Amino acid sequence: MNKNRVLQKLKNGECVSIVNLGFFPCSSLVELVGRIGFDCAWLDMEHRSYGLKELAEMTLACRATGMEAMVRVVKGGYTSMMKPLEAGATGLMVPHCLSADEARQVVNWAKFPPQGRRGFDNAGPDADYTMTPPVEYMARANQETFLAVQIEDREAVDCIEEIAAVDGVDVLFIGPADLSLSYGIPFQFEHQTLRKVTKRVNDAASAHGKWWGSIFGSLEDGKRLMDDGARFLAHGADVLAIRNGFLGYRETFKQMGVK
Repeated sequence: MNKNRVLQKLKNGECVSIVNLGFFPCSSLVELVGRIGFDCAWLDMEHRSYGLKELAEMTLACRATGMEAMVRVVKGGYTSMMKPLEAGATGLMVPHCLSADEARQVVNWAKFPPQGRRGFDNAGPDADYTMTPPVEYMARANQETFLAVQIEDREAVDCIEEIAAVDGVDVLFIGPADLSLSYGIPFQFEHQTLRKVTKRVNDAASAHGKWWGSIFGSLEDGKRLMDDGARFLAHGADVLAIRNGFLGYRETFKQMGVK
C-alpha cells in the first residue's frame, strides 16, 4: 500500500482537489481524470446504482494514475464500509453522520484492531493481493486510509465538537444542499445560518486536529472556502462535464444553422 496522497497533502497543510465521478461508472473515464492530475476521485455509491464490480474497476484506474479513491458509502452496516475498502477504496465518506456515537461506529467498522474491529482478509488490492505481510497490511491500512464524515444535518452541527473529537475520523465534510434543507433554507448557500455553521465546523476541526471541507461551484466560492480554513475541496462532476461539453457541441451546430 502506497502513502495516501490525500493524507500527505493534508498533513503538509496543502489543499486537496477532489472531483465527483461514477455517474458514468467507467474505468477509462476515471483513468483520464487521474491523468489530468486530480488528487482524489469521489466515487458515489449513495446516489448511484453501480455495484462492487464496477467500483473495483474504477479504483484500479485510480491506482494506475496515482489518484486516491474515496467512496461515499451507502449508510448502513458493517458490510457497506468493509466491501468498498476491499475493492480498493483508499478513503471512505459516510453520509449524514448525526452523532459522535455514529462516528465511533464508522471507525469501528472501517479500522482493524486495535482501532476498530474490521474483519481481516488480505486477498484484495488493498493488501497487494496477499503480498504484504498481514500485520504490516493492517497497520498501513489503518494509517493510509482516511475517513470523512458528512455534516449534512442540524443534529450533527449541534454536536460537531463531539464528532470532531472522535479518534479515527480525519475529515468533516459539509454537505451544503442537505444541510440547507435541514435548516429549512433550501439551497440558500449564502444564508447567514450556513456561514455560521462553516465557522463552527472550522473551529471544531481546528480544536481537535482534524481537517474539513465542502463542495464549491465557482472560483470565488472555492477561494472563500480556503480562506475559511477548508483544505478538503470538491469541485465538478463527470455528469456536469459531459453535459456542458455536449451543450457546447449542440450550440456549434445551431450557430452553423443546423437546427
